[in-house]
Amino acid sequence: MCPHCRAFITDKDRVCPYCNEKVGPRAIDVRSPSDVLGGLIPHERFTTVIFLLVNFGMFAASMIQPTLIAFGDKESSRIFAGEWWRLVTAGFFHGGLLHIGMNCWVLYDLGTQVEEVYGTRRYVVFYLLSNAGGFLFSAYWSRMTPSVGASAALMGLIGAMIALGVRSKTSMGAAIRGQYIRWAIYVLLFGLLPMFRIDNAAHIGGLATGFVLAYLAGTPRISSSPGEQGWRWAAWASVAVTVYCFVKMYLSFSQQTI
Repeated sequence: MCPHCRAFITDKDRVCPYCNEKVGPRAIDVRSPSDVLGGLIPHERFTTVIFLLVNFGMFAASMIQPTLIAFGDKESSRIFAGEWWRLVTAGFFHGGLLHIGMNCWVLYDLGTQVEEVYGTRRYVVFYLLSNAGGFLFSAYWSRMTPSVGASAALMGLIGAMIALGVRSKTSMGAAIRGQYIRWAIYVLLFGLLPMFRIDNAAHIGGLATGFVLAYLAGTPRISSSPGEQGWRWAAWASVAVTVYCFVKMYLSFSQQTI
């Protein structure tokens, strides 16, 4: 696929026959199925499966040690007291089987779509920063309500797809924009139902963060360009900060339980 106009071309083309853009190395590293556990994990869903495994892993840990979730949820008073890592860790805990089941079901399909369009590097940044951005907005807007869940990050991915439709001035762009705006509206309306105690502030914050990031980022270009190398480092930095946040959470948990 041409990194400039997204038209399908052959792997022998060095200049796109449709837009005359020079074509270099692929912007997205494509893994063969045999590279990942002998094909057990589909290569086109590799990054999404990693996110799913982390979510299920933290859910299992919170079932074994229920107090663990209290050290990783979004609790505004503790966040403003210095436990800022909760803005990240909150997105990987869930309140029950239905909660994690719904979120991971959506992530399995939506994550693959975002990665296919934007590439792995942008996808990782969108997911992790939308997660933190959603809970940051919630920490200010909904101070008295602790919350957890991946839906802030998911709304960020929806925001990224809306940005794709906004940037594209074609009928296809309009269709994409309309579809994902409807998704966002459905989620926000569902969040108004009082029996579920859903944190709509995190949804709105995640949606806005994902939209802004994706609108500014655009789709991948030639992977050797400085911009693409910047996204590579941004992705690794996002992962490193996420790991650091879990280390901070674990240390806090260990100190409190000794």
